[in-house]
Amino acid sequence: MKPDMWKICVGLGSALLLASCNSAVDDAEWAQHGRTADEQRFSPLEEINAKTVGELGLEWFHDLDTRRGQEATPIMVDGVLYVSTAWSKVVAFDAKSGEVLWQFDPEVPREWAVRGCCDVVNRGVAVEDGKVLVGTFDGRLIALDAKTGGEVWSVDTITDRDRYYTITGAPRIVKGKVLIGNGGGEFGVRGYVTAYDLDSGEQAWRFFTVPGNPDEPFENPILETAADTWTGEWWKVGGGGTVWDSMAYDEELDLLYIGVGNGSPWNPAERSPQGGDNLFLSSIVALKPDSGEYVWHYQTTPGDQWDYTATQHMILADIEIEGENRRVIMQAPKNGFFYVLDRETGEFISAEPFAPVNWADGVDPETGRPNIKPEARYHEAGVWEGTPGPLGAHNWHPMAFSPETGLVYIPSQTLGFPYIADTNFEMKELAVNLGIDLKAAGLPADQAIRDAVKDTLQGHLLAWDPVKQEERWSVPLGGPWNGGILATSGDLVFQGNRNGEFAAYDARDGSKLWSADAQTGVVAAPITYSIDGEQYVAVVAGWGGILPLLIGELSWVNDKPQVNRSRVLVYKLGGKAELPEPYQVVGTKAVAPARFGSAADVDAGAGTYARYCAGCHGDTAVSGGVLPDLRYSFALGDTDVWESILVDGSLTGNGMVAFGSELDEAQREQLRAYITHRAHESGAVKIAQEEQKGTEQ
Repeated sequence: MKPDMWKICVGLGSALLLASCNSAVDDAEWAQHGRTADEQRFSPLEEINAKTVGELGLEWFHDLDTRRGQEATPIMVDGVLYVSTAWSKVVAFDAKSGEVLWQFDPEVPREWAVRGCCDVVNRGVAVEDGKVLVGTFDGRLIALDAKTGGEVWSVDTITDRDRYYTITGAPRIVKGKVLIGNGGGEFGVRGYVTAYDLDSGEQAWRFFTVPGNPDEPFENPILETAADTWTGEWWKVGGGGTVWDSMAYDEELDLLYIGVGNGSPWNPAERSPQGGDNLFLSSIVALKPDSGEYVWHYQTTPGDQWDYTATQHMILADIEIEGENRRVIMQAPKNGFFYVLDRETGEFISAEPFAPVNWADGVDPETGRPNIKPEARYHEAGVWEGTPGPLGAHNWHPMAFSPETGLVYIPSQTLGFPYIADTNFEMKELAVNLGIDLKAAGLPADQAIRDAVKDTLQGHLLAWDPVKQEERWSVPLGGPWNGGILATSGDLVFQGNRNGEFAAYDARDGSKLWSADAQTGVVAAPITYSIDGEQYVAVVAGWGGILPLLIGELSWVNDKPQVNRSRVLVYKLGGKAELPEPYQVVGTKAVAPARFGSAADVDAGAGTYARYCAGCHGDTAVSGGVLPDLRYSFALGDTDVWESILVDGSLTGNGMVAFGSELDEAQREQLRAYITHRAHESGAVKIAQEEQKGTEQ
């Protein structure tokens, strides 16, 4: 909505007229995160359509100055394209020519990287009333002048800086208030969402999603009710429930919807030992945007212990169900069920699995509660192979809804995970705190088993009928972690993928109509806009995020790590620009020293690696390609260099924090012994020697 439009609409004083103000959205622009407040990610533009899309070509591109994951949805207002990048930087472009108008770097301390689970990403800015709003990885909310990029105001959103809070999500602006949540559910934080005044940055309200210490006054009356669903001393370990991504707003009902994340720690034996639903974990919560007052909630995964967040994209739509027009909110969260709810009351309408699910036998149609299988409660059973795993059947990558086809387009995926309770769990400052035995859950050394596991991983572009709750069509994409979706009135669906392709599909049958080589994996969602009667399609490309960081070899494409080439790509009909030839990395790799340490040392080092290192450098010391593969590190053979990194923080400027405060000398040597062992065990030493020999020749 245009600047000050809310003031005009509210002044009308009529719900009907207020709803009609949504039509004031400029079809040529992409002014909000989901284009409109209902987050449908559908554009009425149709110059680029099923008949003309074959003429689509690159119009301009811009290389970004950071080689980390790129997850932002661009915003286009008044001919300016605003893009946030990794490390919470912002760039403003002339949306037609690609000329850089200004750049802003919030100078996030690189050592803050250890405080995030899932890369130093940012999913977008918000733009209104001459201001650009961005949340920073170190927890600030900053307002910039839209014309110059100069800072207007900045606020610290973190309630407790001793806890590991971050921001990766895009702000939303509703009725003159800027809304922002936070991340940190893997590190022992307490979640909340906060509203700030757009003009001044002054805090308007804050809604906590997890109750605090019941011996102290509750910040909100509903939290007293929520506290009855928790046991033990959950507040000492944070509880989780971070609002790290999705929000939506119903202009007619004047309701704000927030998606709430996982429990912290994941293992309920460490969080709420006598059980309970643990409200408002893994829930959709409706609030009044003026005050933050609670209205209703629906919990997708009661007592979540699998990281089945409900922070995934939420879409508002009016659809006909059994002959009745229903105002619904739709979500495909991590847990694998597609939910349709009444968005006025939170009433459960339907839910069916859109991907393989083995943690529940469906959802009870009367209560709306999942029928959880007893064996899925690994904190009691000890071990359980779950599908979906913690990366979900659908992660943060936005889906889209076309009111013309009536279909929701979902970037779905299949990848399981062995949930194994950590019976010796202790909270640590510099490590993830899950209550899961990550060492035991890691891949075995046997390459045949590793290959077999990789073959089970899938990714699809899925067209889902939300009324019939069934698949309409599906396009296999070769593996998980594919890009967000754009749907258009041109009967097209756009999506980038892990294979380095940006493509357009027929919205009605899924046939591929056009594609271009992005030269890198694409995980962000595209947008479309129009200037001077010409339609453009824009996407931010750049491989990264938690999947390649964490699962390493399982994220490889064609048996090689995918390369990050961070760029903004903008296409239009007749575009003639060309990307430069992909650069090739030429040189030698360091060769690991001889194995050292006892079997017990290597085993202990494996546990340390899984807890502290795997989330960035890959499971079992095999990198996914975004960050260095430690098997080839020159530091392995030099104890002094190794210590300078882990104790003195010599690579802090690169985002590699020092762990000397938490790992003693023996643990650091055990870690080095384990990585050296993996270099030999996996054949990395042989590969490096062969490459070195080939280079010398």
